[in-house]
Parts: sequence; structure tokens; C-alpha cells
Amino acid sequence: MSLALTDQDKLTLRTAAYGAVSLLAAADAAGSPHKVATHGSIALASATGPVGHVLAERSKAGDLNGKTVAELADHVLPALTAAVILLKKQDPEEADNFRSIIGVALEAATRARTGEPSPTMADMTRKITKALDAA
Repeated sequence: MSLALTDQDKLTLRTAAYGAVSLLAAADAAGSPHKVATHGSIALASATGPVGHVLAERSKAGDLNGKTVAELADHVLPALTAAVILLKKQDPEEADNFRSIIGVALEAATRARTGEPSPTMADMTRKITKALDAA
């Protein structure tokens, strides 16, 4: 099934995906946030399917410029839920693909860090997963 995504839908998908990686990088502020962001973004750029095409577009994500992690989370977590909802309405398989893409990006981002994920990274991963599951 082909997706009929508006520009706003695409913006929501990009905000959700790149925002999730940004949240995880922010949660590793004391570690290597640049490595976390780089590895997570590479995973997103490697995504396939209709969502992969959206994430590969050279368009901006939504507002990812919060002054605090809380402000960033206020934009990103609802976008994650909204992205899954809009994909479920059109193609449940693509909604599952989106969840998988985010999961791979979070795993890649977490593995970029030396040692175990910090408690803040683990907590942020739970929050991101909860937002995906809220749909």
C-alpha cells in the first residue's frame, strides 16, 4: 500500500525520528552526545520503505531547538505518538516499520557510547518507547 502523506505528515515523521535521536543524545550530555547523535542519525538515514524515503528527504525536521531537554521532549514525544497514529491509519505495516526504524536508531545511538547506557539514557529510551506505544 502506498502512503499519501502531506507535507505536515512528513514533518511529523521527521520530527519524531530525528527528535528521538536528539533526546537520547541530550540524555547523554555527560558522555558523548555527538557520537550518539551521529550513530542514531546514520541509522535513520539507512531506513527503508516509504518512511525511509521521508527520512532521507533533505527537508528540515520540526522544532528541535528546545532550551532544555524537557522542552525538546514536549515536541518530540507527542510527535512520536502522532507519527504512529497517522501511519496506522494508512498502513499498519508501515507503522510497524516506523517503530522498527526508531528502535534500530536508538540501539545504534546507545551502542555509540562507551560502556553501559547511563540511567538517563535508559530512562529516555523508556519514555520514547512509551510514546510509540501510546498510539
